[in-house]
Amino acid sequence: MFDIGASELLMIAVVAIVVIGPKDMPAALRTAGRWIAKARRMSSHFRTGLDAMIREAEMEDLEKKWKEQNAKIMAQYPQGGPAGTEQTGAYPAAPVTPASPPPPPAVAAPPPAVAEPPKAEG
Repeated sequence: MFDIGASELLMIAVVAIVVIGPKDMPAALRTAGRWIAKARRMSSHFRTGLDAMIREAEMEDLEKKWKEQNAKIMAQYPQGGPAGTEQTGAYPAAPVTPASPPPPPAVAAPPPAVAEPPKAEG
C-alpha cells in the first residue's frame, strides 16, 4: 500500500528505538497496533457501506431498464403475445373474473357396518 521496503522499515525501527527507547518500545508498539486495527475497522466499515450503495444504485438502474422493457413489450403486444403463439398464462387473453365459490362438499352417508365373524376358540 505504501511501498515501504526493508531498508525503510529498518530505518524506522532504528529511529523508534533511539527516540522511544527499548524500555517503552513494547507499549508503543501495542498502542500503534491498536491505532492500526481501529483504522482498518473504519476502512472496512466505510468500504462495506460504499459497496452497499453501489449495489443499490445498480439494482435501481436494472429495475428501471426492466420496467422500460416491460412497458415496451406490453405496448407492442397488448393482447398478451405475438399472433399465433399459445397463451402461457403470464399475460391472460381476457380479463380474469373471480370464479364463483365451489359448492359445499356433500355429506356422504357412513359406510354400512360389517359384522365381524365369530372368533374360533381353540
